[in-house]
Amino acid sequence: QGQLEESGGDSVQVGGSLRLSCVTSVYQSAVCMAWFRQAPGKEREAVAVIDADGTGSYGESVKGRFTISREFAKNTEYLQMDSLKVEDTGIYYCAVINQRWCFGLRPASDFTDWGQGTQVTVST
Repeated sequence: QGQLEESGGDSVQVGGSLRLSCVTSVYQSAVCMAWFRQAPGKEREAVAVIDADGTGSYGESVKGRFTISREFAKNTEYLQMDSLKVEDTGIYYCAVINQRWCFGLRPASDFTDWGQGTQVTVST
């Protein structure tokens, strides 16, 4: 199993931006990576996924505001979050499936490896 470590979470005001990073220390080949988030009292929600070729897919609530990307040489994926809203608040997790293609957003149960999460808080 791989090891994943997120960073970049912070407290920001509405309309602000953050960039989250997720480094994998084990996966040396390009695999399907994803960002999920979980707000208090809610289920874990898929935010975005990225295929081995860099193609991203997004949840409806973040389309046009968030951008997922990856830097293969550093085994790192990123989530650029712009125009943040209060409802974006939650713990953000990166996750991996050990296959090249995500085939779009997938449920959390499909992902085999998870990071510990990083807190994002958006306030007015």
